[in-house]
Parts: sequence; C-alpha cells; structure tokens
Amino acid sequence: MTDDIRALDTVRIERTLDAPVEVVWQMWTRPDLFASWYGPAGATIDVVEMDIRIGGRRLIRMQMDTPGGAHEMWFTGEHVDIVENRRLVYTESMADADGNVVVPSTIGMPADHPESTTVTVELEAVDGGTTMVMTHAGIPSGSPGAAGWNMAFDKLVTGLA
Repeated sequence: MTDDIRALDTVRIERTLDAPVEVVWQMWTRPDLFASWYGPAGATIDVVEMDIRIGGRRLIRMQMDTPGGAHEMWFTGEHVDIVENRRLVYTESMADADGNVVVPSTIGMPADHPESTTVTVELEAVDGGTTMVMTHAGIPSGSPGAAGWNMAFDKLVTGLA
C-alpha cells in the first residue's frame, strides 16, 4: 500500500480554539470534560474511563437515538504517547462493555472497517488560544466518522465558550 492510499484513510482536522492549551488538554484528558463534548450531535457519553499514562486503557460508551431506536457503541484503546499539554496519542477499537475488542463487522460496521485505529491530538499555543490538530489514522476522510469528529469539535468549541 502506498502512502497516498494510506493518506486517504486518515481524518485530519485543525481547529483554532479560544482557550489556553492547558484547558484544551483537560477537555481531552478529564473524563467529565471529555464526556461533555465527545461524539456527534445527539450522542451522550455516560462511561469514560481514562488512565492517562503510556499503556493506560481507555473505555468509552456512546449512546445515540437513531431511526431504528437507541444504539450504543463501546470504544477501547490504549495511550501510546503523552506529552502533557502538547500531544496525546491513543489507539481506538470497537469493543464490548468489558473493553474486549470486537471485530467491527460483527456489530454492523462495514467489512473493511479497521479493527484498530490511531488518534493523535497535537496542541500548540497561539495568541492566547490553541491550535488543535487531530489526526485519526484508519478512518476515511469522507466517512461518517469524519463527520462525527467535526460535530464533536463543534460541541467542544461551544463548551470552551
């Protein structure tokens, strides 16, 4: 696979936020704050476990009302790189309620959905605010996941106001 093809399976979103880096960092690393903005419009996050250290586990439950009824998704992963107030990298996989990785196609995801993806968040202080660059490797740029990230970041901006 060439780098050009891999680049097609990456969501990269850059936002300039009107908040100091330390506050944006907390929005990513404090479970109560993360739950306040994560997920697309209409989603609620009622389980957030984050062990913010290299090798520390993450477990998130997202619930949404859909035309077919209530739907829940579990995500698990591990923190692989942490530079406080600067860089956060973690893996993400679909999971069951116990945090066991599940094959995405067994829960209705497309057959080509990867079993594991990587999220990288980079923060930089600029003019009293923060430039945030989030890269989600393994998710196509035109996918529902990309739209979900943009909706989540809209909620993040509102939460920071």
